[in-house]
Amino acid sequence: MAVSTNHHVVLFPYMAKGHTIPLLQFGRLLLSHCDKEPTISLTVTVFTTPKNQPFVSEFLSDTPEINVISLPFPENISGIPPGVESTDKLPSMSLFVPFTRATKLLQPLFEETLKNLPQVSFIVSDGFLWWTSESATKFKIPRLFFFGINSYASAVLKSTFHHKLFTEPEIKSDTEPVTVPDFPWIQVKKCDFHDIPSDPKQSGPAYELFMDQVMANSKSHGSLVNSFYELESAFVDYEKNDSDRPKSWCIGPLCLTDPPKPGSAKPAWIQWLDRKREEGRPVLYVAFGTQAEISNEQLKELALGLEDSKFGIICKVNFLWVTRQDVAEIIGEEFNDRIRESGMIVRDWVDQWEILSHESVKGFLSHCGWNSAQESICVGVPLLAWPMMAEQPLNAKLVVEEIKVGVRVETQDGSVQGFVTREELSRKVKELIEGDTGKNARESVKEYSKMAEAALVQGTGSSWKNLDLLLKELCKSREPDAKRC
Repeated sequence: MAVSTNHHVVLFPYMAKGHTIPLLQFGRLLLSHCDKEPTISLTVTVFTTPKNQPFVSEFLSDTPEINVISLPFPENISGIPPGVESTDKLPSMSLFVPFTRATKLLQPLFEETLKNLPQVSFIVSDGFLWWTSESATKFKIPRLFFFGINSYASAVLKSTFHHKLFTEPEIKSDTEPVTVPDFPWIQVKKCDFHDIPSDPKQSGPAYELFMDQVMANSKSHGSLVNSFYELESAFVDYEKNDSDRPKSWCIGPLCLTDPPKPGSAKPAWIQWLDRKREEGRPVLYVAFGTQAEISNEQLKELALGLEDSKFGIICKVNFLWVTRQDVAEIIGEEFNDRIRESGMIVRDWVDQWEILSHESVKGFLSHCGWNSAQESICVGVPLLAWPMMAEQPLNAKLVVEEIKVGVRVETQDGSVQGFVTREELSRKVKELIEGDTGKNARESVKEYSKMAEAALVQGTGSSWKNLDLLLKELCKSREPDAKRC
């Protein structure tokens, strides 16, 4: 019988919930995998900062064997308010670059702590924490980076930049569709890449940070992808065939590692969804993550579009809207009175998985952050895609055009950051809930939901096999009797 060997894995997520959650889920997946694979035994340590630790510890309350270490976040960073240790607390995402640069000041403390830990078999750190690559090299520890994007977005980005699609002088408009050479059935627009540095002639702090991350990641052992092969096989294969790129492993969907909710008291929004289920009313879940910045004018139009949305001739679509903004303050208290029966607005942190899994939820109006989109796919809920920043426009294209599990919300001028009218929104809500495109999306998403579950099945799932190969590759070279650097 094979002897179980203990190995130690370090996880270091970036200080944003959308980046932290999947890496914590990966920690759970590691332990679960090793419970079923007796030849490998693992301990896991997560690094974070003091003000992020309560969230991390609470999230991992079902997995107390994962060790959490806090490193004090740097103080007196120019432009960053005192006490801010995560991006959702930043006054504006324009501070993303100085905030991310400041994380490098954690490097000496991180390395000092690494010295005192049991020998580390490998490190998984966020791609934004580029400097962890230097630390891993110093200790001769393999490092995997994690950006939380899918293979589709990564492959389309690479092909677009490699072929310099938007440096041609004849492309004058940000909204002019251009064919991607390696994927001739896909067309992209320059505005799809608005928040992603791409032009070699660019300069400035954002581009320099981007290039530091690219260089650090190119020297890493490989990357983890929170997705599964069956969802985007052509794009996974494209990535694998790129000899200039570090290896990647699809090991998702990581959201399926979350344990069932304990039978505790239900929050008000779940009680509201229970009532809608009893009334037989479909609910549209509305959420745009913690980073999207929506103007007051757009928020008002969004609110009125939701209020106007109907299915059939007269039945209002019910909606559960999670937002940090005070909607009543922006558009008036009378709005709350008008939607008292059809809508609920929540400003608290919610368990999105629990909401999406609820039987009354029939659609998800989303910014198409990859965590949100994949959660919706995994529970079989079609998406109403309204991308706003980063790689979200590409995620929306995957959702709507490639796997056809959603409907796209269009802006007035065709750009990503353009204005969406209430008429457009209510029209697309109706299409998602009862139109032919919506019907096809519901059928497709149910099939992908089944594939997602199958991907993590022990012994046969594509993601299970990938993780097994990864662990055997990395742990084999880091046996405890090997020399400590």
